Amino acid sequence: MTNTTLKFEINSLPKELRAEVADFVEFLKKKSKSKSKPKLKEREFGFAKGKIILSPDFDEPLDEFKDYM
Repeated sequence: MTNTTLKFEINSLPKELRAEVADFVEFLKKKSKSKSKPKLKEREFGFAKGKIILSPDFDEPLDEFKDYM
C-alpha cells in the first residue's frame, strides 16, 4: 500500500476510527523506540587497569628514524 493510498483510506474513515488509528500510530512509535535503543551498561572506571602494559622503552626513538635526528 502506497502512502497516498494509506492516507486516502485513513481519511475515508469516520472521525472516531481516525482517532483510534492515531492512537495506534503513537503506540507503534513507542514500541519501536523501546526496541531500537538498547540500554548501555554503566561504565566502570579502571576496568582494564593492568591489562595493557607498555614496554619501558616505549618513548625511545625507533632505530629506523635515527637518520632523521
